Amino acid sequence: MKLLKKLLKGIGIVLILFIVFILISLLVDSRRTSYLKISAHPDLETNSYLIKNVNVVPMTKDTVLKGKSVLIENGRIKQIGDQIPSNGLEEIDAENGFLSPGLVDMHVHIWDRYDLGVYLANGVTTVRNLRGFPMHLRIKEDIAEGKIVSPQLFTSGPILTGPYDLGDEKIQVLDEQMARELVREHKAKGYDCIKTYAGMPLNIFNAVLEQAEASQIEVVVHPSFEVPYGNNFQPQIAAVEHAEDIVQQALSYKLDTTILKSVIAQYGAGRQTLSPTLTGYSKILEMLQDDDVLNSEQAAYINPLVKKVDSEAQLERWTSEKETDPDIVERIQEQHDFHLHIVNELNRIGVNIVSGTDAGIGITAPGFSIHEELAFYLEAGMTNYGALKTATINPSKVHDKLHDIGTIQEGKKANFILTDQNPLDNLTVLKNPKWVMVDGRKLEPELMEQFKSKAKNRKGLVASALRWVEYLVVEK
Repeated sequence: MKLLKKLLKGIGIVLILFIVFILISLLVDSRRTSYLKISAHPDLETNSYLIKNVNVVPMTKDTVLKGKSVLIENGRIKQIGDQIPSNGLEEIDAENGFLSPGLVDMHVHIWDRYDLGVYLANGVTTVRNLRGFPMHLRIKEDIAEGKIVSPQLFTSGPILTGPYDLGDEKIQVLDEQMARELVREHKAKGYDCIKTYAGMPLNIFNAVLEQAEASQIEVVVHPSFEVPYGNNFQPQIAAVEHAEDIVQQALSYKLDTTILKSVIAQYGAGRQTLSPTLTGYSKILEMLQDDDVLNSEQAAYINPLVKKVDSEAQLERWTSEKETDPDIVERIQEQHDFHLHIVNELNRIGVNIVSGTDAGIGITAPGFSIHEELAFYLEAGMTNYGALKTATINPSKVHDKLHDIGTIQEGKKANFILTDQNPLDNLTVLKNPKWVMVDGRKLEPELMEQFKSKAKNRKGLVASALRWVEYLVVEK
């Protein structure tokens, strides 16, 4: 009996120590990201300004409104005009710079709060997170309560897939009843949309769409191999992800321009939105061509758990592929080039293309990747204005909750990038803004550099792992 008591006591002590370890790890991580608190930066308490001497790039059309003033009250654009009185508000002299809407990345995976600062430092003021778990709901709450400075966060719930598509990162939906219950549950918890995945059978897919319509929540689709590609053009579906899945699913891995024409026609007829995520796919080429890619500058901004678990595994996979198949580099390059052709064809007929990068998985870094994505759209044949639309006004057409971003108009959110030069002449100027504004809060270059330096080569592997365990316990 005494032995049993000693054993139970020992187990109890170990359990207590483990709980203490968990609490300390999360507390340390919370303190390390406290630099995002608005209360830590007195200047961020202000969200009402008068911006003077500014050239406005409204993104409602391909033009610049020269020599304007922009009045901001409580994070919203109150007035745009030639001469506007400040009425006691702090004035910002834009010094004849160019004011553009903040950028939007419509396909990201956020793993910690450090990511939020990196996005802002790269001019990204709205993100759509497409692998939701409880952490994201807490971030949304803190943003809504004005506790932290952050991009606007629009997030799906956990990824829903079919019963045989295994993996902890997805919820395996067993039947139609479970599908309906999960849609209702995710809506009730506060997730903004539902995301379906590549292994979902047609009957479960249809059940998700039916319940989403009844629950008034939108669906974002990573096309399923078990659902005909044409089924992705239904009204409940707000957007389809990945140009690569047009090749892999709609074209059965064939770079066939003849078959592609029918898919392009479906996009046009269905008025469907595509987020191509060209950057995410292009990273395969980087891994095939650079064995030291995990030591690159951008890799330093990837979450440490992702780098350890996903980035290293992907690099090992593609390195192994190259050793057994020397032609793979050429084939991946050919498919990437075909993705550019797809984007060009969709853009030519006026399909709503939204910039998404798949940042947060593999070796795709948050924030920096949006500029790579825009460069690919230029390579695909878009004009500067057309490419910039994909990261500004086009996303505002996808989800009801994003209607007040993407353009500089009265009533919209005061999410801006100020640059020395006109981005409609040269998109690369967006990489180095004079300042960024989100919800009317002005981020100076020094603060943005701080956000990047705090996230670079950061710690937090244990804290990220604990949040992942929370997801497995709560959602799985």
